[in-house]
Amino acid sequence: MSHPLFEKHQATLEQALGAIRSRAYWTPFNEMPSPRVYGETADTDGKAAVEACFGREFALNQPGQRGTAATETSPYGVAMNVSYPVCDTEALIDAAQAAMPAWQKLGAAGRTGVCLEILDRLNKHSFEIAHAVMLTTGQGWMMAFQAGGPHAQDRGLEAVAYAWDEQSRITPEARWEKPQGKNPPLVMKKHFEIVGRGVALVIGCGTFPTWNTYPGVFAALATGNPVIIKAHSNAILPAAITVRIAREVLTEAGLDANLISLAVVEKRAETQALATHPAIKSIDFTGSNVFGQWLIDNARQANVYAELAGVNNVVIESTDNYKAMLRNMAFTLSLYSGQMCTTTQAILVPASGIETDQGHKSFDDVAHDLGAAIAKFLGDINVATAVLGAIQSNATVDRINEAGAHGTIVLDSKKLVHPQFPDATVYTPVLLTCDAADEKSYMEERFGPISFVVKVADGAAAIALSERIVKEHGALTVGLYSTRQDVIDAMTDATLRAGVALSINLTGGVFVNQSAAFSDYHGTGANPSANASYSDAAFVANRFRVIQRRYHVAE
Repeated sequence: MSHPLFEKHQATLEQALGAIRSRAYWTPFNEMPSPRVYGETADTDGKAAVEACFGREFALNQPGQRGTAATETSPYGVAMNVSYPVCDTEALIDAAQAAMPAWQKLGAAGRTGVCLEILDRLNKHSFEIAHAVMLTTGQGWMMAFQAGGPHAQDRGLEAVAYAWDEQSRITPEARWEKPQGKNPPLVMKKHFEIVGRGVALVIGCGTFPTWNTYPGVFAALATGNPVIIKAHSNAILPAAITVRIAREVLTEAGLDANLISLAVVEKRAETQALATHPAIKSIDFTGSNVFGQWLIDNARQANVYAELAGVNNVVIESTDNYKAMLRNMAFTLSLYSGQMCTTTQAILVPASGIETDQGHKSFDDVAHDLGAAIAKFLGDINVATAVLGAIQSNATVDRINEAGAHGTIVLDSKKLVHPQFPDATVYTPVLLTCDAADEKSYMEERFGPISFVVKVADGAAAIALSERIVKEHGALTVGLYSTRQDVIDAMTDATLRAGVALSINLTGGVFVNQSAAFSDYHGTGANPSANASYSDAAFVANRFRVIQRRYHVAE
């Protein structure tokens, strides 16, 4: 049975299905904050909507509210003081379970239609979400708009498309007829019902509170499960806006708004108790290895989809465009101050140097020139602050300040004064060199704008080290610069064995730390940095089960 919202958005869904099969570029959500697309007053209205939340309670009308909490501190130094409802988690779970039967009866098409309507509504609020993302995470404006808005919505839509694709393979009913020779055939009618596994918990991160949560949120909803979003304590506003909009759409569709709710949890123990609750059947998590592994080890009642830390790395063996390579890497290392799960940390360069279109470059040349490229790229304060954004956590500032203990500084970090936000916490990247033997320096994630140019014996050793890093510590991205096909082939084989995505000779407007929905698989689930991928069939298929009933029928 179809549904009005499914019919409304069916063309978009079919295009999304075509995109995930072709892996070609496609998006229904414009990534440019253009007034011609989103409206002449969209930016002003979005900013005003966020500022209207300051110093007030963000009302969601959720069950079990027992107080409020205001925990956010903006990396830009903006006083927000938004208070959010603190609700009894048992009440949220009970309400979610109560909402689940009607959501199941709506069917896959109805659920898909509602999810698509939520995404469409979120897109219309992209500026509001972007301002919320910027102020809470420290992302620069353009990244906050793109990654926080349209790109996050892309990832949500991608999950819905995969969920529909898997569910649509399940026939709702069948007539089963088994021949019995001379006797009348055995005839049965069979019905196959798609049932969600149970309440889904999506644990948000402090740096990408929409991009890293929308896949899990919409994969769970589309497959018949209610969702509780446990937001990061310093990035609640983007999640609260998302929940508010989703609840509005659900109510308008005649459904129980408690299919989605916001959990504001102040203590780690409370999160642990929620994650191990018997009703929680799936958990999506992005964050530290320590807590991610705790979830995997202890939340045994749930399927855990975890993106953890890793050591992303690039091998530089040779290049035919040295200047463009340096420019590309300078942007990669600077973007959002390296606070991305895909940012390169270890840059593996042969001790004897590399061959380039500008002649031979020694190891020291490569390190020095990369440092100079970063400094030049960030030489204009307006460019620097737009690209770097602000540092989200004081722990990252501490890592920057003590980075020099782990190698020889080629480019030291500088604290910048933001021209628009004088109280913002802005630091430029620090670049260091070390020897491959100094594994304690570079072979653990040092989250933030901290990178190492690592001296290795030769190109073969660099490839072998890259593979070992991925296998032992995980990585979401690996890069290679080489003019030799045999080196490219060897690196390709290494990444296939290690289970990590490879970018080769990026010198243009695509960067190793970027991931495009409908085309790039974010994470593979094949190395320690993540046990799942955004998105593939495995990300959605185990979130529902098929329950059948059968009975005899007369011929």
